[in-house]
Formats: sequence, structure tokens, C-alpha cells
Amino acid sequence: MTQEELFKKLVAHSKEYGFIFPSSEIYDGLSAVYDYGQLGVELKNNIKRYWWDFMVKLHENIVGIDSAIFMHPRIWEASGHVGAFNDPLIDNKDSKKRYRADVLIEDWLAKQDEKIDKEIAKARKRFGDNFDEEKFRTTNERVLDIVKKRDEMHGRMVEALNNNDLGALRQIILDCEIVCPISGTRNWTEVRQFNLMFETKLGAAADGSNTIYLRPETAQGIFVNFLNVQKTGRMKIPFGIAQIGKAFRNEIVARQFIFRMREFEQMEMQFFVRPGEELKWFADWKEARMKWHRALGFGDAKYRFHDHDKLAHYANAATDIEFEFPFGFKEVEGIHSRTDFDLGNHQKFSGKKIQYFDHETGESYVPYVIETSIGVDRMVLQVLSASYEEEKLENGEERLVMHFPPALAPIKAAVLPLIKKDGLPELAHEIKDMLKLDHTIQYDEKDSIGKRYRRQDAIGTPFCITVDHQSLEDRTVTLRHRDSMEQERVAIADLPRIIGEEVSLRKLFTKL
Repeated sequence: MTQEELFKKLVAHSKEYGFIFPSSEIYDGLSAVYDYGQLGVELKNNIKRYWWDFMVKLHENIVGIDSAIFMHPRIWEASGHVGAFNDPLIDNKDSKKRYRADVLIEDWLAKQDEKIDKEIAKARKRFGDNFDEEKFRTTNERVLDIVKKRDEMHGRMVEALNNNDLGALRQIILDCEIVCPISGTRNWTEVRQFNLMFETKLGAAADGSNTIYLRPETAQGIFVNFLNVQKTGRMKIPFGIAQIGKAFRNEIVARQFIFRMREFEQMEMQFFVRPGEELKWFADWKEARMKWHRALGFGDAKYRFHDHDKLAHYANAATDIEFEFPFGFKEVEGIHSRTDFDLGNHQKFSGKKIQYFDHETGESYVPYVIETSIGVDRMVLQVLSASYEEEKLENGEERLVMHFPPALAPIKAAVLPLIKKDGLPELAHEIKDMLKLDHTIQYDEKDSIGKRYRRQDAIGTPFCITVDHQSLEDRTVTLRHRDSMEQERVAIADLPRIIGEEVSLRKLFTKL
């Protein structure tokens, strides 16, 4: 099964089992907009709780806020979004499809890496145990030619992006002979910039003075509340402010399911530090955030850092944490050293003094900022992608199972009476009512017990609790573990402790 086929199956599975639906589907949908179903919203909320508790509960110097989506339009002038929040776009004249120029080039660069990997795989198969990959990379003429051209085009792209040279970006696309995925032609327009912010009107009047924007990020709501939080919370540098909220971007090239959407959710934390100490804190937060991801247990090799080729106008250091999705390594979280750009500009544009008096140094200054910004929807896709498995069993059968970390699983346990009579459903409901005060529990009595196990595997339920006739005699049940499919007999009275320990966020936090 190819990675593309796997991804298509994952998208279909997400809809079939109530994780994610196309928005407005009965009206033929709305491009790049999705709704979370009954299981998807539970998964999403569990991810948000994992992030929020890590940031706010485990750090005494980080607090949370929830700022408004509508904000004064001058905020977006001060932040640079009105003038600089653009994507370089190019159209194919034959297919009439629009693409981001930099993404087309990045996809071409990724294909060159794939070519190199294929050459290495063929050589390894040919030479077997005697294969020296490092020597092959540095001596094989075909690999060296691919690397030389790849590095040349990568360097040209970085220079073009940093210089905002749209003509140079188009020329790279032509020189790399990049074709439109739809038409297969190289009939490209010029590259032009497109602002990503959604505009709307505030109030009843229609004049331009009432134009406001749907926020393209949640960070600015934190910056404009810096003094409110610092003073009311008596916060001392260094400290952070965390927020989870919706953001909106008019993405022209929205693709790959929920990876890139026009309406999405962010989890952002801005950490305020002394000027001159920002790069130390940048390194510390890089390490902390990578540990948070790897604690989920999907495999360390699935993650990597990717330093930015082009820094944003506000940053002096930036890196992404990338995860290996079925469509390749892509960003799930950005970590940026934003300097004093945001607070400094809001001080300038608002005319209000936004500074911190440091009692230890005896000076006032505009703090520098380290940002960690993670897309909730991308995290959902990451967890879905990493958890999905079509497992072949020893008896030759196959089961589809979602290996969610128990703390993130939408349903923590399913209670299943063996049959629908003889008092078994009543005892099963008693167990469900006992557990539902602490966990999301599902009751299921339809079909054979084997089919019910498979249904719970497919939605990632860590535990199945089977109630049988012996349960009525000694108040014990069969506890089935999702990943191993092992079954054990346990007392009903022990279920809260057993399940509570296994699905607690504490198990994840102890790895940090």
C-alpha cells in the first residue's frame, strides 16, 4: 500500500467513524473547511487538554487567557499583517489552477530527495551487507548531480524569498521544468503576492472606516494584553501567556485534508524574557516542545527540526518541529524568537507605554518574546496518521486499529454485556454509570462480542469491559487491552483505579 493510498484510507476512515466530516456536505461542501464529529471533537479536546495542562499546570510562570477574535484593525497594521502577510501565487493558464510558488519549488526539492533515496535503496539491494551509504552519497555521479542541482535551486529559492523577488521564483519553476499536477503543462503566469487576511465590516455602516479582520493568528491577542496580565497576575520576567483559539486565513492552496484549512485552531504560548537572553530561551523551548511531542510514543524518528530558510520580519531565530505524515515531513509546530517587534510596534502604534520594570536590574524595557505555536488540527491529523494500522493477526485475519495514546483516546472504555438478557445489561449499565463520572465511556450491546471488539479497535478505545454470567456471581469482568488484545479477569471495584491510571495525562507528563 502506497502512502497516498494510506492517506486516502485515513480520510475515509475519519468520516466513516465520526471523527471528521466535510463541512456543509449536504450542500456539496465548502472547500478546505471541515467539521469535527462526535469522536473527533473528543480527540481534539484531549489534545488541547494535554497542551494546556503542560503549559499552564506544569509551569508556575505561565498563565492562560482567551482573547476576542475581532480586534481593532490598527493591531494588524502594527503586527505587519496588513502590509506583509502574503503568499506568492502563480496560476497555470491551462488548468486555471492556482498554486503557491514556493510550495511548488519545495515539492520539487522533496522529489529530488526521493530520487536520491531510491538510488541508495537500489545500491543497498545490489551490494547487500557490504554497502557503504556514506561513501555512495559522496562518490556516485548520479547522486552527486542530483544533490548539486537540488542545492543550487534551494539556494536560489532562499535568496528569492528573502529578496521578495517574484520574478526569480517564477524562473526557478521554469528552470526546474515544474508542471501543473492537473494539466501537466508549464504554461505559468507571473508570480504575484496575495494577502491572506479575511476582511469584514463592523456594525451597520458600509464605509471603509469600519473594516476589520478575522484574526490570522491568536498571538496578537496575547501581546495587546501583556500589561493587563502582567499587572493583575503580578508576573515576573520570565513568564508566559498561553491561549487556544480560532484563526482564519484565506488560503488559496488549501490541501491535504485538515492539514491546511481556512478556519483552524491554534495553541500558542508567548514567553517574555529579558533582551539578550532570548536565544537561550529559544533553545530551551525547542527542547521542551520536542519532548512534549515525543512523549506520545509515535517514535522519535518521526520528528525532526527544520530551521527556517527565510525568517519572518519579526524573528531573529525560527525553527519548525516537523512530523512524518503519509505525504512527507511537514510542520506541526513553529518556535520563534520574535525579539521585541510585537510589543515595540504596539507601543508605537497605540501611543501607550508597554514596558516592564525589572526590579532585579533596576531598568525598564520592552521584553523579548519566544513563541511556540502549534496547529490543533495538524496535531489531530498527526495523531490520526500515527495511530492508524491495518494489522494482520496470527490467525490470518486482519483488524483495523487506532493506537491512540490512552490519554488522548476519544472513548476510554467500552462496556459490553455478553448477551442482551439475564441481567447482564443492567450490570453493564451500573459499571458504565460508575466510570462515566471520570471518563468518556461507551455502552454497546449490538452484534457479536467479536464484532464489537473490532468496532472499538477502529475508534481506538483502549479498554473493553465484557460483562458475562460469571460477573453476576463474583462481580468480576473481562478486561480486554486494545493493543495486545490480551484479556484478564478483574474485579469491578478495581476498574476505576486500573483505567484511571492508564488513561491519565500523568503517564505522559512523567516522560517529560
